[in-house]
Amino acid sequence: MTLNWIPAVLTMIASLMIAANLGARVTGSGFVGVSLASSLWIIFQSTSNQPDTSIIVMHSILLLVNLFGVWRWLGRHRHYEDGRLRAHERSRRAPVPTLFSADAIIGAKVRDGNRETRGTVVDVMLNCDDRSLAYVVTSEGGVKGAGETLRAVPPQHLQFEKDEVISDLSEAQWRDLPTIEKDRWPEVAPQAKSRSFGSRS
Repeated sequence: MTLNWIPAVLTMIASLMIAANLGARVTGSGFVGVSLASSLWIIFQSTSNQPDTSIIVMHSILLLVNLFGVWRWLGRHRHYEDGRLRAHERSRRAPVPTLFSADAIIGAKVRDGNRETRGTVVDVMLNCDDRSLAYVVTSEGGVKGAGETLRAVPPQHLQFEKDEVISDLSEAQWRDLPTIEKDRWPEVAPQAKSRSFGSRS
């Protein structure tokens, strides 16, 4: 394997880490990887018998961009992520847990009482007047968004835990929730025929 393959492979691996968006540390490490790859491209081209100036200039600019990514993800976002995780952990140890990170809910799995997966949270919608949670948008099926089914789930049928969201809806009740279009979400959440968490009979 020639030396040129080293930054090429490093770039591919680091780009996958960035695209996966698995948290501030993984994304930031991806930017470290592409920064190192750009540095290697600059070194290899500068020391070659026939240096390509366009490649040196391109990777010099990319190096600056990627270093900004390192600062952004391993600096700001890592501190934000650590802050919300610590607050969430302290809340979990409290007699009555009170906090759940809004950032953590995106991508969380939605499961029923039997721990069967219903879908994945893709977004949450808030009410403007009282700033309460209006509904949670979930995705199921498909591949990376293609062919997926979106549903707006009323928050009273959801219970937020550390790494996942628990629904009190049966599979039939879940399927009865109308699907929503990717670019046309409802003004209010549809109602489900189920007693919500915390309600009394």
